Formats: sequence, C-alpha cells, structure tokens
Amino acid sequence: MSGRRSRGGSVSEEEINELISKLQSLLPTARRRGSGSSSSQASTAKMLKETCSYIKTLNREVEDLSDRLTDLMATMDQNSPAAEIIRSLLR
Repeated sequence: MSGRRSRGGSVSEEEINELISKLQSLLPTARRRGSGSSSSQASTAKMLKETCSYIKTLNREVEDLSDRLTDLMATMDQNSPAAEIIRSLLR
C-alpha cells in the first residue's frame, strides 16, 4: 500500500472510497444490500463496524470448529485411516 500513499503519508478520499468499496464486496451483508454510496462518513463507519462484527463471527466459528476437531481427534484411534485423513488436511 506504500505506493498508494500521497505526500505526507496521508491517504486520499478517493483511495479510502476505493478501499471501502473493496471491503464492502467481501462482507456477506454488504453484498446482499448491493453497493450504495460508500462515500459518506456514516456509511464508512457502518461498513467498518460490520467488518469488525464479521471478523468476530469468523473468529468464533474458527474456535468452535477447532474445539469440535479436538474433541473428535480425542475420541478416535490415532492410527485409523480417518485420523490420518484429518491430519493430512491440517498440514
């Protein structure tokens, strides 16, 4: 991103709008709504809040899946073909 910075290390409003638009395309709730005007401070703040919420949701899902995988691995024979498949997927 260093090539995108203007003099003085600040980011132009156009660059911010471009980044917000890209971020919006990654969020499921934003994709469903469609692209509205993301140039206002209110919509930018809302997009950043949605991003934080989405990241927290993804983190909870990862933790849940990790716990479930740990429980599964603890109950299976470590030398079984199923255990080997799981280990190979984790590499």
